[in-house]
Amino acid sequence: MQIKEVTTFDAISLGEVMLRLDPGDRRVRTARSFDVWEGGGEYNVARGLHKCFGLKTSVLTAFADNEVGHLLLDLIAQGGVDKQFIKLSKFDGVGRQTRNGLNFTERGFGVRGAVGVSDRGHTAVSQLQPGDFDWEHIFGSIGSKWLHTGGIFAALSPSTFEVAKTAMQMARKHGTKISYDLNYRPSLWQSQGGIDRAQEVNRELSKYVDVLIGNEEDFEVALGLEISGVDENYNSLEFKAYEEMIKAAAAKFENLQAVGVTLRTVKSASNNGWTGIAWSKEQGFAHGKMYENLEIFDRVGGGDSFASGLIFGLINQFPIQEALNYGLAHGALAMTTPGDTSMATLSEVKKLASGGSARVQR
Repeated sequence: MQIKEVTTFDAISLGEVMLRLDPGDRRVRTARSFDVWEGGGEYNVARGLHKCFGLKTSVLTAFADNEVGHLLLDLIAQGGVDKQFIKLSKFDGVGRQTRNGLNFTERGFGVRGAVGVSDRGHTAVSQLQPGDFDWEHIFGSIGSKWLHTGGIFAALSPSTFEVAKTAMQMARKHGTKISYDLNYRPSLWQSQGGIDRAQEVNRELSKYVDVLIGNEEDFEVALGLEISGVDENYNSLEFKAYEEMIKAAAAKFENLQAVGVTLRTVKSASNNGWTGIAWSKEQGFAHGKMYENLEIFDRVGGGDSFASGLIFGLINQFPIQEALNYGLAHGALAMTTPGDTSMATLSEVKKLASGGSARVQR
C-alpha cells in the first residue's frame, strides 16, 4: 500500500467526541461521583496514534460553545491531538438546538456486563454539513497520510453520512489512505431505518475505503455478510470462517487493500479471549495470537486501540502479520486501564506484540 510521504499530519480522524462519565467500580444508577474522560470511536484512534505511537494527528469534530465543550477541548489538548479543525457551534443556553454528547459507562465485572447509556441527541457534531470544512485545504494543502472515520459517526444523522462520504472522496482525490471502522451500534440506527439503513450506509461508504476494520458482528450485521460455522453469540474463534467472511468483503469491495477483524469470546465481563485476523491484498491472511483469559479492567476502547495499532503498522509499511500483532497488543493493553483511550506506551506494545509477559519491570 503506497503511503504519502510529505504531509503535515500522519492521520486525521472524523467523528464525535463525547464526555464520558465513569462511576469507577460502582454503578451508574447508584453513583454519587464520576470520573471524567473524553472518548469517541473515531477520536480514540487519533489519540492512540499520537499518545502511544508518536504520530502527529488531528480530529474533525464539533462542540457546542459552552463550558462542557471547552472541557472537551482541554481534554483533547491533554491527549496531544491537534484541535484546529474543531468547529464550535453557538450554544442556545439550554441545549434545545445544539449540545455536547454525554456517555455514562460502567465497566462491568464477572457475570455483570458493562453498560453504556449515551445522551447524544441534537449534538453539535450530528448537525455538521459537508460544506462546514474546507476539504481541499485539509487534504490538498495541509495534507494527511491517513483519514480514519467509522460507522458511529455515519450513524449520527443523515448529514454526517454525507460529511463522511465527502471527506472520503476528497481524501481519495489527494492520495490519503482511508480506514473505516464499521462499529455497529443498534441504538444509533433504531430511529433512522434500523439494520436496512445501516447496511445501505455502510455499503456505500465502504466503496471508498482502503482498510476496513470491525469485529465479527460488525461485518455480518453492518454489511450483511454471512458467517458460517459461528454460533449466535460469536463464540467460535475458527479462523477459517472469518477468512471466508473477509474474502466475501474483498470480492464485494475491490477497493479494499486490507481488513482487520477483532475476535472476542466473553467468558465474563472481566475475562475474555482476545485475538484477531487480518488480510492484505498483497500478502494474504495473518492470524493473531490468542490472549487466553485476558483480564479486563475496562473494555471500552479496546477495538479502537486495535485499530490504531493496526494503522500504525500499515502507515509504517510493516508486514500484515506485524501490524496485526501491534493492533492486538495495543487493544489488550488498553483494556487494562480505565477510560476510552489508551494509556499504553510504545515499548509496552512492542514487548507484548513480540511475546513478552507481565513480569514486573524495575
